[in-house]
Amino acid sequence: MSSPAAPLEVPIRDESIRLGQLLKLAGVVDDGAMARSVIELGEVTVDGAVETRRGAQVRPGQVVTYGGQSLTVVSDT
Repeated sequence: MSSPAAPLEVPIRDESIRLGQLLKLAGVVDDGAMARSVIELGEVTVDGAVETRRGAQVRPGQVVTYGGQSLTVVSDT
């Protein structure tokens, strides 16, 4: 049994980023079509709650999880 992957910090330049863009930036999906699909299927959570809106705004401090990988959004400033 493998342990969960360590959280990955994803720095963003602005105050927020769209969920689909974050998944692409972090490299956990190949493209926007895949991001849309996994989000619509309810496979992505933000702070533990399922998020089905690709355009949902994610801000520094929030944790996004997909496919066993946790992404912690941090400010790049």
